[in-house]
Amino acid sequence: MTTAERIENTLKERLQPSHLELRDESARHDGHPGAASGGGHFNLLIVSAAFEGRSILEQHRMVNEALRDLFGPEIHALALKTIPLSQWTGPGAGAQGKTGSAVAGVTTPGKH
Repeated sequence: MTTAERIENTLKERLQPSHLELRDESARHDGHPGAASGGGHFNLLIVSAAFEGRSILEQHRMVNEALRDLFGPEIHALALKTIPLSQWTGPGAGAQGKTGSAVAGVTTPGKH
């Protein structure tokens, strides 16, 4: 299982997102000192009802806590955008609850 798949599976289990987009941007960081350790660079957009009523800082802490064991050996950098479900206007907005999850896949154009 790739690091991107582990990230996605962990977040689905812990935060039950309605929408999730994960991009592996590791290839863009070849030669970067952090890339030498093998840890990947990822960009994450996650929409979850679990974020309702929480500050952005609290939302980011929830994601970081869920992925805590992956930081260091598998994740070197993670850019986050967290959105409470009630504020989501992107793909699948308003369809949750009627058609189930609208979780997107992982984009892994890099080496991880």
